[in-house]
Amino acid sequence: MRGQAGSAQPLVSLLTDFGLVDPFVAEMKAVIVSICPQAMVVDVTHGVDEFDIRMGAFLLAEAAPSFPAGTVHLAVVDPGVGSSRRPIVVKTKRSTYVGPDNGLLIPSASMEGILAVFEISKPSMIGREVASTFHGRDIFAPVAAHIACGHRPDECGPPIHDYVPSPFQDPVVDDKGVTCEVLHVDRFGNLATNLTHVHLKDLHTEIGREITLSTGRRRIRAKVVRTFSDLKVSQVGLILGSHGFLEVVCRESSAAKRLRIRRGTVLHVSGS
Repeated sequence: MRGQAGSAQPLVSLLTDFGLVDPFVAEMKAVIVSICPQAMVVDVTHGVDEFDIRMGAFLLAEAAPSFPAGTVHLAVVDPGVGSSRRPIVVKTKRSTYVGPDNGLLIPSASMEGILAVFEISKPSMIGREVASTFHGRDIFAPVAAHIACGHRPDECGPPIHDYVPSPFQDPVVDDKGVTCEVLHVDRFGNLATNLTHVHLKDLHTEIGREITLSTGRRRIRAKVVRTFSDLKVSQVGLILGSHGFLEVVCRESSAAKRLRIRRGTVLHVSGS
């Protein structure tokens, strides 16, 4: 059977907070290829902090645009496993997402345009006894494999409309600037915010101008630049990152350490 996009080799991406010490990731992959032997499974990351839905949602939203249309994205960061939390499939204009109904899938799926969301309830799409502590292996992996090999998302169960929304708040724009949040700190110490290039207009600024970052009582000046090389060494800047989010950076240094800012910090950005 051919993949949902008509390709000869269906593609499943995999993101979890399982780490690589235990065999959990391997067990999920084994289930996928047992059901859909021709599937290629590509790891996004298994280094999401334990139970951190927001971190997983951000990393999935960063990675998904690089995958081809028709990819099945399987993501499991699931502190509510075994509870009344529903397993879902999200069909978008470009891809299909499989995972828990806790907001993990929604930021990425929303960027692609959500067409429908289905609760996974059909035993035929699972086909095995379900352990209450490992839905990644026993529910999500079989469903992702079946969809990758041609089954439709609506075969998984009934449509739902009350799914858990994105765990992120939208930036707040006022006459003094924009209030945003640091969504992620990468290994270089760059601070990815929930601002995009459109918010530069809200700040009434442009490339080469300076802005003010405020957190609590602290105020930091930063230069809006295109590349790291437009900054002096150790100078703080605001740059449009490779995934479309505005990032606070510090050339050849960690902005997170330099500014003592971490993931979840609320920033107010003004153009003056």
